[in-house]
Amino acid sequence: MNPLIERIGHCVERGKVNKSSPYPVDMRGHDGADELTRQALDAAIGPDAILQACHEGMQRIGEKFSRSEVFVPELLMAAKAMNAVMAHLKPFFQSGSVKTKGKFIIGTVSGDLHDIGKNLVAMVVEGNGWEVIDLGVDVKATRFTEIVKENPGCVVGLSALLTTTMATMSTTVQEIKAHFPDTNVIVGGAPLSSAAAEKMGADGYAPDPQGAVAFLRKLSIHE
Repeated sequence: MNPLIERIGHCVERGKVNKSSPYPVDMRGHDGADELTRQALDAAIGPDAILQACHEGMQRIGEKFSRSEVFVPELLMAAKAMNAVMAHLKPFFQSGSVKTKGKFIIGTVSGDLHDIGKNLVAMVVEGNGWEVIDLGVDVKATRFTEIVKENPGCVVGLSALLTTTMATMSTTVQEIKAHFPDTNVIVGGAPLSSAAAEKMGADGYAPDPQGAVAFLRKLSIHE
């Protein structure tokens, strides 16, 4: 692997955004994801190779998060580093020279305004090569179905933190399935469990961002 590619993946994993970023301390003063991506493109390294390095970096930090070896701040910094890379790669996505793995629609269900968990999942999923459409919080079932209709073949992620919104989440799953029975729906949030997800009629349950990535990876393999 090209050393520049390896360094980009390492910067994403460690959350090293750019040279001026003081975090992480042991990489202070080093080029970050921003500078290294620019150097890689200038060296005629393809955007696909750069993107793959980012995917691997995000996967490593996501797995560490799942094992409680790192925490939310580290995951957020990794996402910032990933965004620095994506700023350089955006033109390639727009031109169609780089393809995403698919579209992932995510939102917190109606009646729930919590978004930290949703945001983490969105960032990690995007870092693993999916186009993320974030509908925000307090999203009604009809809004989900509208966006699913506009994006055939997408996968939907529903988030909730409040126990009181479990009934709303269940209704939302059923609404999506009634209109688009082939659409895969994954749910997550503190009150959830695999059993609760199955009872709702969801196709999967993710206890953390890496769980959502694992679910999406299985879908890609089966396609």
